[in-house]
Amino acid sequence: MAQWMRFDDNGVERFGLLQGNEIAVYQGNMFEKPIATGMRRSLASIRILVPCAPSKIIALWNNFHQLATKLDVAEPDEPLYLFKAISCIAHPDAVVTRPSSYTERVVYEGELGIVIGKRCSNASEEEATAAIFGYTCVNDLTAGDIIARDKTFPQWARAKSFDGFGPFGPVIATDLDLTKLHVKTELNGVERQNYPLSDMIFPPAQLVSALSKDMTLMPGDLICCGTSLGVGAIKDPSNTVSVTIDGIGTLSNTFVQ
Repeated sequence: MAQWMRFDDNGVERFGLLQGNEIAVYQGNMFEKPIATGMRRSLASIRILVPCAPSKIIALWNNFHQLATKLDVAEPDEPLYLFKAISCIAHPDAVVTRPSSYTERVVYEGELGIVIGKRCSNASEEEATAAIFGYTCVNDLTAGDIIARDKTFPQWARAKSFDGFGPFGPVIATDLDLTKLHVKTELNGVERQNYPLSDMIFPPAQLVSALSKDMTLMPGDLICCGTSLGVGAIKDPSNTVSVTIDGIGTLSNTFVQ
């Protein structure tokens, strides 16, 4: 397993492999034959950035058996998804501020993120597997009361695209066995979600294959796999939301009302 990350090194954007408390710095293209520079940086000396720069963020709805059962909705025959604006991205440890135009519920959603590593179009599941570079943690923040505000048009993209509503990171981990992993979300230190990734309706290879038949997926694109039980509202004036997946680490952000 490798853990790739991007970081700000005194104003210079770099990327590399996380190795303990240090980063082995690489250059070139993270997704295609990156070159080791021999430089190393300590975690304490840098600022962590989101681990890639996606051309699009695709977010799944109703992709876990347990949540579909709880909501009493039918499991979909094909992936159901929406887009989050690229401008909603927030770095690990960033402070996310409530939008001034929205005063209602904001909901946390801890999720697995798939990062695409090479151009992928009309792919078989085998080809889709080869196109997956690795996995990251996502907090798919949502303005919950906007979605159904207009009875004629569900506003999913708007609800999920406010500035700061797309934190992900801190690394992209490769070669993970997802069948043994859980997504754990804590709100102000209290565990609110702990669900198995083996419960996905559309696991990564099947999901990437299906999406690639709708659109071309590009290196760095982020697919948010959907969430499961334990989603809830953020209520306190200042909140810490942490999403942890073993092998990837913990994505932590502060949300300020």
